[in-house]
Amino acid sequence: MVTKSALLPASLLALSALCSASTSTSSSSPPQQPQQNYTCPEHLYNVQIFSEDPLIIYIPSFITAEEAEHLQSISDGRFSASQVADSSGQQQLAKTRNSQSTSLESDRVVRCIEERALQFQGYDVKMEQLEPLQAVSYSLNQNYAPHTDWFTSATQTTAEYGGNRATSFFVYVATSEDIVGGGTQFPLLDAPNNEKWCDVVNCDAGWDEGVTFRPIARNAVFWKNLKKGAKGMVGDRRTLHAGLPVQRGSKLGMNIWTRERELDSKFRAGSA
Repeated sequence: MVTKSALLPASLLALSALCSASTSTSSSSPPQQPQQNYTCPEHLYNVQIFSEDPLIIYIPSFITAEEAEHLQSISDGRFSASQVADSSGQQQLAKTRNSQSTSLESDRVVRCIEERALQFQGYDVKMEQLEPLQAVSYSLNQNYAPHTDWFTSATQTTAEYGGNRATSFFVYVATSEDIVGGGTQFPLLDAPNNEKWCDVVNCDAGWDEGVTFRPIARNAVFWKNLKKGAKGMVGDRRTLHAGLPVQRGSKLGMNIWTRERELDSKFRAGSA
């Protein structure tokens, strides 16, 4: 069910406490390397609940301009062909995903983003549940076909992996000024009713195409991957989504994934 921007439900009170009506950023140039005295900036932002079931929240200015530049700097030259997990859980190249990606080491700036993502979800989510952040680069004609972030293979949801992916953020780190295409499409969601959403959603798409969020630099989309089933939490098929082909220009995105439980230290963010 798609909803208009509304008051947060009681289950999101922790999120409400973190949000206000302005965004605080610094105008100073970002360091090429994190400084020893770097501290997380005060970060206040609006959120809009796009859907309550499944829960999908749109977050303008989730990262600051300085953080975006830092992410571009530390990921530059480190990309390799993106992979996907097959039915057995093995990572491999696939025609369905032709972007470039890299895991990000958890320096002081990245740690601020990690902590922000955890606080957004409430105080019970631990750093040990967070996967390493993943930067994803899309250039001309690159895309990721419809997929879910939650896994169907039991080999990817074992205890050492912390179970399945409970939540996802997709952050639009940077986009070229001439970008065309490259949105994030949720084909099984209903299009919004309020025209105000057209600033961030492609309202020119057909109703049968679902919802496509525009690639707007520094903004993010958050969603819950799982729902209650007869035998516990199961993947929510409605969170099927795609990274649409970039028709012109380029974009740099970032995945932030949180597991149901703690990951083994060899998989965790900041363990390196």
